[in-house]
Amino acid sequence: MSNRIAFLGCGSMNEAIMGGLIDGGVDPADIVATVRRADRAAGLAERHHGITAIAGEEEPENNKQAATGSGVVILGVKPAGIADLAREISGSLSPDTIVISVAAAVSLAQLEAVLPAGQPVIRTMPNTPAKLGRGMVSVTPGSSCSAGQLQHAKDILAAAGTVVEVPEEQVDAVSAISGSGPAYAFYLAEAMAAAGVELGLDPELSLLLARGTVAGAGFMLAEPGADPASLRKAVTSPNGTTERAIATFDERGLPAIIAEGARAAAARSAEITRQLG
Repeated sequence: MSNRIAFLGCGSMNEAIMGGLIDGGVDPADIVATVRRADRAAGLAERHHGITAIAGEEEPENNKQAATGSGVVILGVKPAGIADLAREISGSLSPDTIVISVAAAVSLAQLEAVLPAGQPVIRTMPNTPAKLGRGMVSVTPGSSCSAGQLQHAKDILAAAGTVVEVPEEQVDAVSAISGSGPAYAFYLAEAMAAAGVELGLDPELSLLLARGTVAGAGFMLAEPGADPASLRKAVTSPNGTTERAIATFDERGLPAIIAEGARAAAARSAEITRQLG
């Protein structure tokens, strides 16, 4: 298998994976990326010295050029454009080229339908902390993906964070929890900052406290073996201030609200898949 890795479409997620690979020792000369704008290509080449970044109006030809001879092709355009992109490059792929999609809501069946029969395909669901190498990335192999090819993809995606394998029927749930999940944490920080202002804190100070607290708690959760329930109980002294706050959250049905939001996110993910199909 060729060592070359092609990033077709190099937005923030694909660039995060690319940067992690380079930091992990992948030779930048083995990386090629396609983008629409020349300034974006120049920025990528400057930040990741040694890669090949291609831009221009003839985007389909650029994508074909990048895919030709690559051992792994990572599709990073918006979900609505994934099928067209896969169709564009189908004639440029080697039979053992691994095609990885980082697009939400695009099913394996939709990808396999526009690629050559037997092409190894992997569907992934990364989240935005991948930019810091702290993401969660699910992988779901297609029908023609071997165990070795799946492991190779996992090794690549590990540059973005923790990789977990899930069956496709669980991808919508993964999207609802980890794909959308960072926004839930940001939403919590927003609400905490607003509550601090209501209690009389200066807005800048309240935001600093909320931001630092959520970020610090996240680092504690990232420790090996960390359990959120145990961590919460350790902070919740009997008859103390934290216990009163948690009791209020429970009385107002916060756990049920979060579960309802996650169900809505999963349902929307499934709906987008149907629309794309």
